[in-house]
Amino acid sequence: MPLNKPNHNKKSLKNYRKNLRNNQTSAETRLWMLLKNKQLEARKFRRQHSINNFIVDFYCPSEKLVIELDGQVHFNPVAREKDDRRDKILKAYGIKVLRFENKMVFEQEEIVLNAIRAAFKNK
Repeated sequence: MPLNKPNHNKKSLKNYRKNLRNNQTSAETRLWMLLKNKQLEARKFRRQHSINNFIVDFYCPSEKLVIELDGQVHFNPVAREKDDRRDKILKAYGIKVLRFENKMVFEQEEIVLNAIRAAFKNK
């Protein structure tokens, strides 16, 4: 059963979100070039969007879809456990989470985009 409606883009996180947008990873910059301005199936994506106290890399409100790009910092047991907990909480809000390694954005761009398309509920 989904939890109550989450709080999106908390004012207290505004400066932090802005800082993250201004200091994106190269993979985030590349994927944003492919998602912004409704380029993918006319879906609106937001970058560095907060849901409660979590700041997600990309969020598509119409699809309730989060996209996370993971670099090396995510590939240890502690970080994986933290990511898993976060993903479970988001899922409890009815939000689907897709995770990709940063290098996939550069090496397997079409696979990433096809996976995102496949996650759309409203086809």
